[in-house]
Amino acid sequence: MTSLITDPTFADDPDDGTGPPRSAWAPSPDAGAIRPTAVRPAPREATVIDRTARTVLLRLLEHLRGGRLTIIESDGTVTVHGDDAGDAVTIRLSTPAVWAEVATKGSRGLGESFVDGWWTTDDLVALLRLLVRNLDGFDRLRNRWAKVSSPVADTWRRLRPPSRRRDRREIAAHYDLGNDFFELFLDPTMAYSCGLFTSPEATLEEAQRAKFDRLLRSIDLQPGEHLVEIGTGWGGLAVHAAQHFGARVTTTTISVEQHRHATELVARLGLQDQVTVLLEDYRDLTGTYDKLVSVEMIEAVDWRDHDTFFATCNRLLKPEGRMAMQAITVADRRFARVRNSEDFVKRHIFPGSCIPSVEAILSSTARTGDFWLTQLDEFPQHYAETLHRWAEQLGEHEDVARARGYDDALLRLWHFYLAYCEAAFAERYVSLVQVVFERPGSIPTELEVRR
Repeated sequence: MTSLITDPTFADDPDDGTGPPRSAWAPSPDAGAIRPTAVRPAPREATVIDRTARTVLLRLLEHLRGGRLTIIESDGTVTVHGDDAGDAVTIRLSTPAVWAEVATKGSRGLGESFVDGWWTTDDLVALLRLLVRNLDGFDRLRNRWAKVSSPVADTWRRLRPPSRRRDRREIAAHYDLGNDFFELFLDPTMAYSCGLFTSPEATLEEAQRAKFDRLLRSIDLQPGEHLVEIGTGWGGLAVHAAQHFGARVTTTTISVEQHRHATELVARLGLQDQVTVLLEDYRDLTGTYDKLVSVEMIEAVDWRDHDTFFATCNRLLKPEGRMAMQAITVADRRFARVRNSEDFVKRHIFPGSCIPSVEAILSSTARTGDFWLTQLDEFPQHYAETLHRWAEQLGEHEDVARARGYDDALLRLWHFYLAYCEAAFAERYVSLVQVVFERPGSIPTELEVRR
């Protein structure tokens, strides 16, 4: 995945630098050492800011619709908000400081205080879905706060140009967390992206293989053709293309841990003559290929580098080449706003990431090459189900995670992240698309009758 979501709860949290450093929230990838996840002790006394924030948020919650929210505060105060049009959810606060966290930092504050153990709920996904349904009201709060904080934060983000060094660091911050962690909740393919469920009874592994098949069929991958993959992951798609489609595959990643896992997988399966795994920036790829595939990689590309990404894809493909891409997308109307914002995911899960819109993708391809869009399909509910399955798996293996050195705070971080993303897809705040681009040489010049 880049299964990253840009603020499904309160939209556009300012990057005010008040949260803990990123390194405090995750195990260190260096030398396999895992450090404790830093948490803040819960303040017991309400400050003036806490009380003011509580007043503002309770006023907003008077307009809550699509479900019922019960809030039990640390002093025993109980308030009930919403209606009976959806799920009933209860949240328990252990400190009044939660109010200020949410009011000033939005989704980031909500997530950080959850990781700190400042609040709990009986149904995290239902809570976040309820908040997504009421996004307009929370946007009003965000707009007030943004007048003070956003100009400075957004200027800083715009002045901070993308760089390869930072790209590598930010990829490592997530994907090099530890292969032994990801294997706790991923299926045997180790696919960290949306699966496609052919039936409700399909396993996660079956859904991931169905996704591989659909992508590769969409570009008509043939035996002996040379496929280039931008974004290896843990090697599942590359191996699938070699084993089931008879293709030669060159795949690249800048994650050291993913490269190690994929290289070992290819060797174990005896596919060294068919699959080449590179530890290389996609911009440095050379040669020309018959087909290209990229699965949830574009989200890790800074929006200012979109043109470079698609120009590179165009350059790598033969004149008759085809490209399939799977991507998380945000609505066109939200892209300009979210591209510079920083929410919980950008702060603590995928630093430096940016979810594109379909319009941003098409505009970039139009500027940078001769791609024709020939197919676009949407699968948001499949991602909600994928995330739900991952969360279940992680919950079932928490004891194993602790035994491997991953603490409770990190587990809370990931449970919030997975629920956060599931809610966003389930409520269609973000979507999942598969798109196919073709270079002019692949498009028939005569009538073809498709059956």
